[in-house]
Amino acid sequence: MIFFTADTHFFHKDLLGNNDFAPRPFPSVEVMNQTIIENWNARVKPTDTVYHLGDIALYFTRPAKLSDEAVYNVLKSLNGNLVLIKGNHDSRDLFKYLSKHNYQVNGKPKFEFHDVGVLIKVNHRQLYMTHYPMMMGIVKQIINLHGHIHHYSVNVKENLNVGVDTPEKDYLNYKIPFGAPFSEADIEQMIEGKRADFAKRK
Repeated sequence: MIFFTADTHFFHKDLLGNNDFAPRPFPSVEVMNQTIIENWNARVKPTDTVYHLGDIALYFTRPAKLSDEAVYNVLKSLNGNLVLIKGNHDSRDLFKYLSKHNYQVNGKPKFEFHDVGVLIKVNHRQLYMTHYPMMMGIVKQIINLHGHIHHYSVNVKENLNVGVDTPEKDYLNYKIPFGAPFSEADIEQMIEGKRADFAKRK
């Protein structure tokens, strides 16, 4: 199966507690990290693929290799092959470290890297996956999955925020655990829910 997520922000201590951007009610980054890992692995099988649309972690150490290694160890603990689209908080050094320490899972690399975005076809739709929301204009059957804006929603029905903090998870008919990536069925339900929401506004 294929899954989608963004803005995990592993190790980002400034997001803990209440804030206006991405409130995360955890007592420590260790608890937040572990919660995301457990909820991710409860849903994603080792044979699945997860598209991560940027902002993997925010963690700085001296030397930087220590934080790169810590993020690598978190990502190693996550099930599935990870397709990583670079976010504004993802350094090239981190991607170089992950590339240097890449390994095989299911006969292909654990990590795949993209600087800008990826376009795939799922359920007769084209999903254009980027970190930043893209203004696509009038398009048919193209949905922009993105992250970056955390608990905000783009006021365009063809844009869908798939970050862990997204308010658009409210279009689902169940409560998704924090940090669990969205499935293909979730994405379809969110697309239709947002489309119906916009139709009511006319």
